[in-house]
Amino acid sequence: MQVAMTDRLALILGLIITAALIADIAFFGTTHVIFLGKEFYALLEWMAFWR
Repeated sequence: MQVAMTDRLALILGLIITAALIADIAFFGTTHVIFLGKEFYALLEWMAFWR
């Protein structure tokens, strides 16, 4: 069974991710969010090598 990504589903997932980031920043600050962003960027650069 294949389920399509609808606009409604994309909006709900986006809201969940945004709410999780806001809660994370509110409880723990921004230090590790910046670290994870830098690491994610490094992962994207590494993956671009395989294109």
